[in-house]
Amino acid sequence: MADTTAADNSQYKAAALAALAPQTGKGPLTTADGTPLKAALGKAQRQARIRAFILVAPLLAFILITFIAPIGSMLFRSVNNDSFSANAPALSQWFDQNPGIVGVPEDEAAWAALAADLRIAKKERTAGQMGTRINYDLPGSRSLFTKTGRRADKLEAPFKEAFEKVDKRWVDPDLWGVMRRGSSPNTASFYYSAVDLTQQPDGSVVAVDEKRAVYKDIFVRTLILSALIAGLCFLLGFPVAHMLATVPTRYANLLLILVLLPFWTSLLVRTTSWIVLLQSQGVVNDALDALGFFTLMQKLALFDPMQQAGIIGSTGRLEMMFNQAGTIIAMVHILLPFMILPLFSVMKTIPPSYVRAARSLGASQPRAFWKVYFPQTIPGIGAGLLLVFILAVGYYITPALVGGAKGTLISNLIAFHIEKSFNWSLAAALSAILLVIVLIMYWLYDRIIGIDNMKLG
Repeated sequence: MADTTAADNSQYKAAALAALAPQTGKGPLTTADGTPLKAALGKAQRQARIRAFILVAPLLAFILITFIAPIGSMLFRSVNNDSFSANAPALSQWFDQNPGIVGVPEDEAAWAALAADLRIAKKERTAGQMGTRINYDLPGSRSLFTKTGRRADKLEAPFKEAFEKVDKRWVDPDLWGVMRRGSSPNTASFYYSAVDLTQQPDGSVVAVDEKRAVYKDIFVRTLILSALIAGLCFLLGFPVAHMLATVPTRYANLLLILVLLPFWTSLLVRTTSWIVLLQSQGVVNDALDALGFFTLMQKLALFDPMQQAGIIGSTGRLEMMFNQAGTIIAMVHILLPFMILPLFSVMKTIPPSYVRAARSLGASQPRAFWKVYFPQTIPGIGAGLLLVFILAVGYYITPALVGGAKGTLISNLIAFHIEKSFNWSLAAALSAILLVIVLIMYWLYDRIIGIDNMKLG
């Protein structure tokens, strides 16, 4: 690196000396070796740019491989699924040739194409893949395809009657509507499903039955809990950051170590520690019981209302596990340092003389704080809120361990579709919507505060 810098300096020095050297005649300025000065400078600049690119190339490759490519793959998968179209080419071709037919077809060619595809699927053992794609939009379809696939060799003309003998569901108009949509590898149906909508056989989009509508509620729950967690982190973190910025340096360093101490502990360990603390027979409930809290609630006639509200469980103790309360408490503890550090980095740069000047001009301590000090902390507040909110939106481990069914966030559903249901396209659609929400938050932050003013510590 030192040799390269020295070579660059020598080239620029040679060019500069050549420019200062007296020139004879009216020709262009040249370097000592006769090279035109303009060409020498251009060559040196090109070499510097190439060296700079080589230095950052590993980082660019890392970002491309670990960030850009996975996001691009996710976005593509959210609108592309060829599990049915690739394994049912004959039926897909019939759908393309007959776009106007809706519902159960009377054309025997459609049934013959389906029979041919199922025979091939039986040989290649892909009937389950065909059914899985249709099952995403019409539950129970996978068993229909696997059942019929086993009998594909026995299907004979007239095929419509043969299919109907195997299972009456083959003459369901909804099934043929879903197969028509599945015949195209590109589809928006996963985005419809991600917001509790469904596409009818005629192409219209309607809301799903209330009993099956889960995603919008969980999206709303995720956003509300994330906003609440960010707000609680701000309320708890602002005084701590202010103290770190105002106490003497030797004390501030010690307090800062205590703030950073949780980073030295595994996230899984911290989460399971909250299980020990918050469970019905945990440390917190035992301490409250020892202090007479529950007896006091009974004397004040508040015990029964709290039990009816679900605050106190059947064990007669506070319910703080496997619900939203446990999720909020654990996540606030885990994400609090991400609020304190941006606030501290901004507060440290605010001169104390500003507040003293406001006080000397007659402002009271609260007024000086709100009018002079607090506005200068807005970049740190915005950065902390944005950082905590984004981290909370995508958190998975903590809600999975301490949240239970009532504390489930959208990240838990994404994990479920990847690990259990294997509906990767729906998981990708949910992730894409979450990505859009995060980008909107960045846009709002840029409009209100400005990305250039962001300070993360």
